[in-house]
Amino acid sequence: MVRSLWTGASGMIGQQANIDVISNNLANVNTHGYKKQRADFEDLLYQTVRTAGTPATEDTVVPVGIQMGHGVKLADTQRVFTQGSPQQTDVATDLAIFGDGFFRVQMYDGSLAYTRNGNFQVDNEGRMVTSNGYWLLPDIIMPENFLPDSINITRNGRVSVKVPQGDDLVEVDVGQLELYRFANPVGLSAVGDNVFKVSQASGDPIPGIPGFEGMGILYHKFLEMSNVAIVQEMVNLIIAQRAYEFNSRTIQTSDNMLGTATTLKR
Repeated sequence: MVRSLWTGASGMIGQQANIDVISNNLANVNTHGYKKQRADFEDLLYQTVRTAGTPATEDTVVPVGIQMGHGVKLADTQRVFTQGSPQQTDVATDLAIFGDGFFRVQMYDGSLAYTRNGNFQVDNEGRMVTSNGYWLLPDIIMPENFLPDSINITRNGRVSVKVPQGDDLVEVDVGQLELYRFANPVGLSAVGDNVFKVSQASGDPIPGIPGFEGMGILYHKFLEMSNVAIVQEMVNLIIAQRAYEFNSRTIQTSDNMLGTATTLKR
């Protein structure tokens, strides 16, 4: 069988995976804190017909060998943790990280996860939670009778609110937010709901105060937008589409060659 049939098929499969990644990026263009992915490829095994350096005569060797490739495969889908644009929302519980770091949350099963999405709310117990109800850690619990619009969060993560006391409003310190960074953030495992979990590749989380020891700072009443660039993704989509067509053309050409070979004898 002609080798190019399978080589072209591997190229089509690879470009289909590439388009799947691009489509997911475009689908999440408005997802707060979303980090785009990139499909990386690598070539497959080679069939060595002649090895370079093989003796040609008693005094000479073959300078260039003959190796036939067998196509391409998907190597990885790397996540790109570049900064997304901050968007002002004027919502008292919204936070955007500008720089390195993740928020830590506790999921329903008690496991820990990490997110860049600062779209928080206050639940019925006064606790700051994500839109899915995951607890923000360290715990930030508002006092009773606090004024929701009085929440103030500094760039270093200090949280305070105002509560009525008689005829006056008294500012009360609520807690300190922390951020967490990783030696290899691209090794984090995405589990949906805008959260990541630790893996062996990511390394252990490194805690810190916003604005110190390499951590990013917090923008209060802002949200970090997705870092997906629509124009770039559309260009990547066009390139992937053309590459898919070119690979299909090699299959058609190989088929035509086989057709010609089968009609040599009539």
